[in-house]
Amino acid sequence: MGRPRLIILVRHGESEGNCDRTINQYVPNHKVPLTARGHEQARAAGARLRKTLQPGENVLIYTSPYRRTRETTQGIVSQLDGVEYRVYEEPRLREQDFGNFQFDEGEMTKIWKERARYGHFFYRIPNGESAADVYDRCAGFNETLFRQFSSDKFAKVLVLVTHGLMSRVFLMKWYRWTVERFESLRNVGYCEFVTMERQDSGKYILQNKMLTWSDPPPTSTAAENNNSGIDSGIVEKQQKIREMYNRLLSEENKFETDNQTVDKLIHKDTSMVNEGDSDEDHGEDNASYPDISAFSQDAEAIADTV
Repeated sequence: MGRPRLIILVRHGESEGNCDRTINQYVPNHKVPLTARGHEQARAAGARLRKTLQPGENVLIYTSPYRRTRETTQGIVSQLDGVEYRVYEEPRLREQDFGNFQFDEGEMTKIWKERARYGHFFYRIPNGESAADVYDRCAGFNETLFRQFSSDKFAKVLVLVTHGLMSRVFLMKWYRWTVERFESLRNVGYCEFVTMERQDSGKYILQNKMLTWSDPPPTSTAAENNNSGIDSGIVEKQQKIREMYNRLLSEENKFETDNQTVDKLIHKDTSMVNEGDSDEDHGEDNASYPDISAFSQDAEAIADTV
């Protein structure tokens, strides 16, 4: 069996949308780029991945097709000189669909509060998806992985460059977590590694402690890393967003060139996939579940899981 030694989930680096959500009123979510700090985080993640690899190990990377994940992938592989790797684009790893261009701040605040009352997993964003919808496509992707694992040629390290919610949904599906446990979890940080290590039994043990809403808040550095709130001076900020979007439109040709650069990383030949019928029992050993009785549905606190 070709099961990898490690499965590493990587959330994208900091994006313009993480710094100001109003950008999604003007820029399609799949076109939101990384910030300068996000590019630095991506390169640092590549260096960290390089140190994680054992001598001679090769890497298979699946990336969400969104611009911020593709740019994160580009930053990661820029640090992998001398390492054998392949990159494939996987649309099923994309972010939860939030319904095309988003509404104004007031309407979106209403939606986030309604979602907090209804429940994050089942609430469907208007004209978009629920986390349950994301779970369904994640299940299909997992089945693809299980078939690939039957090939002895499968890479030693599998990296999934994706999004915060998708990372939690992937773990929920893999370890058969309950809806309550999913809703109790915080997002991981930008370019944070969530590492699953294969045991002699063939099962994968999660190496991270996933933070819940009942845990103490992250440190100031982590909080800054996960800041997705909107600063004061919203009118001035919206004007800057409009100006940035106009600049993005004017640089569309450059963006397409950048996409072609990333495309060179992405392999189109999937003949390495062995379409066998292998599957595995991937339930979590000695699973421990948080006490959800203290789980807060505070809309403001939960908002950063977007």
